[in-house]
Amino acid sequence: MFSSLQAPSAEEKDELFRAIGPLPLEGPAWPKWVKWAAWLVLALVAFRLVQTAASPAGELVSTTVKASLIVCVIGLAVIARSMHVSVTRITENGIRQSWIGRREIAWDDISFAKFIPLVASKKLICFTARGRPVTFQAGSRELEIAFARIALVYRRR
Repeated sequence: MFSSLQAPSAEEKDELFRAIGPLPLEGPAWPKWVKWAAWLVLALVAFRLVQTAASPAGELVSTTVKASLIVCVIGLAVIARSMHVSVTRITENGIRQSWIGRREIAWDDISFAKFIPLVASKKLICFTARGRPVTFQAGSRELEIAFARIALVYRRR
């Protein structure tokens, strides 16, 4: 789909690296308020589940449903923790983000990049000539600016 796109030249990449600043550039993948909101939502869900389980209505719920809800809360806790410790790193080799699994892409594998400035997360979506796009989050102003610059260099040509 993107195979006909022209990759940035070595000079354009060097200019990009100079514009980004000294590499590696590293920062949180999610803004602090989003990380704490995830923990707050998890706490509220857990509180309501415990409150319901202790009520007479909780006694009517089957064991299978209770087990399913516990698995869901554990899954939410894993996601909240991953959001809390996730780090995005831009190096001379490419972009990497720690997550539940590692996300990474080399500069030469990017054929097109799009910066998406959402309220809760500023994202950089990197498209490759083969495979699925890779999405990275920026939780700091420095990463947001770097993502915007990367998207300008790797725009569709």
